[in-house]
Amino acid sequence: MVQGNGHNSTSDWMLTMLLLALPIVGFIMLLVWAFGGNKDCRSGFAKAVLIWYLIGIILTIVLALAIPAFFSFLPWVTS
Repeated sequence: MVQGNGHNSTSDWMLTMLLLALPIVGFIMLLVWAFGGNKDCRSGFAKAVLIWYLIGIILTIVLALAIPAFFSFLPWVTS
Protein backbone atom coordinates (compact mmCIF):
# COMPACT_ATOMS: atom_id res chain seq x y z
CA MET A 1 0.00 0.00 0.00
CA VAL A 2 2.31 2.76 1.23
CA GLN A 3 5.38 3.00 -0.92
CA GLY A 4 8.91 3.22 0.44
CA ASN A 5 9.10 7.00 0.06
CA GLY A 6 6.20 7.59 2.48
CA HIS A 7 3.75 8.76 -0.18
CA ASN A 8 0.53 7.01 -1.11
CA SER A 9 -0.33 6.27 -4.71
CA THR A 10 -3.52 7.43 -6.38
CA SER A 11 -5.11 4.02 -5.91
CA ASP A 12 -4.28 4.15 -2.18
CA TRP A 13 -6.06 7.49 -1.86
CA MET A 14 -9.03 6.18 -3.84
CA LEU A 15 -9.31 3.26 -1.42
CA THR A 16 -8.99 5.69 1.50
CA MET A 17 -11.81 7.86 0.17
CA LEU A 18 -13.97 4.80 -0.49
CA LEU A 19 -13.53 3.66 3.12
CA LEU A 20 -14.32 7.16 4.43
CA ALA A 21 -17.54 7.22 2.41
CA LEU A 22 -18.94 4.30 4.41
CA PRO A 23 -20.82 5.78 7.40
CA ILE A 24 -19.63 3.82 10.44
CA VAL A 25 -16.56 2.20 8.90
CA GLY A 26 -15.23 5.57 7.76
CA PHE A 27 -15.40 7.10 11.23
CA ILE A 28 -13.74 4.06 12.80
CA MET A 29 -11.00 4.14 10.17
CA LEU A 30 -10.41 7.84 10.88
CA LEU A 31 -9.91 7.01 14.55
CA VAL A 32 -7.57 4.13 13.70
CA TRP A 33 -5.50 6.23 11.29
CA ALA A 34 -5.39 9.27 13.59
CA PHE A 35 -4.55 7.53 16.86
CA GLY A 36 -3.01 4.26 15.73
CA GLY A 37 0.70 3.60 16.01
CA ASN A 38 1.32 3.96 12.26
CA LYS A 39 2.57 7.45 11.35
CA ASP A 40 2.01 7.53 7.61
CA CYS A 41 0.53 10.43 5.66
CA ARG A 42 -3.00 9.26 6.50
CA SER A 43 -2.41 10.09 10.17
CA GLY A 44 -2.28 13.85 9.65
CA PHE A 45 -5.14 13.69 7.18
CA ALA A 46 -7.33 11.74 9.63
CA LYS A 47 -6.58 14.19 12.46
CA ALA A 48 -7.50 17.13 10.22
CA VAL A 49 -10.78 15.49 9.19
CA LEU A 50 -11.66 14.74 12.82
CA ILE A 51 -10.99 18.40 13.72
CA TRP A 52 -13.33 19.49 10.92
CA TYR A 53 -15.96 17.05 12.22
CA LEU A 54 -15.62 18.57 15.70
CA ILE A 55 -15.93 22.12 14.33
CA GLY A 56 -19.04 21.07 12.39
CA ILE A 57 -20.64 19.50 15.46
CA ILE A 58 -19.95 22.60 17.56
CA LEU A 59 -21.34 24.94 14.89
CA THR A 60 -24.42 22.76 14.50
CA ILE A 61 -25.11 22.91 18.24
CA VAL A 62 -24.55 26.68 18.39
CA LEU A 63 -26.81 27.33 15.40
CA ALA A 64 -29.47 24.93 16.68
CA LEU A 65 -29.62 26.96 19.87
CA ALA A 66 -29.17 30.42 18.31
CA ILE A 67 -31.66 30.30 15.44
CA PRO A 68 -34.78 29.57 17.53
CA ALA A 69 -33.68 32.21 20.05
CA PHE A 70 -33.27 34.76 17.25
CA PHE A 71 -36.72 34.09 15.83
CA SER A 72 -38.35 34.33 19.24
CA PHE A 73 -37.38 38.04 19.41
CA LEU A 74 -39.04 38.93 16.12
CA PRO A 75 -42.39 40.68 16.70
CA TRP A 76 -44.25 38.99 13.83
CA VAL A 77 -43.37 35.48 14.99
CA THR A 78 -46.04 34.12 17.32
CA SER A 79 -45.50 31.35 19.79
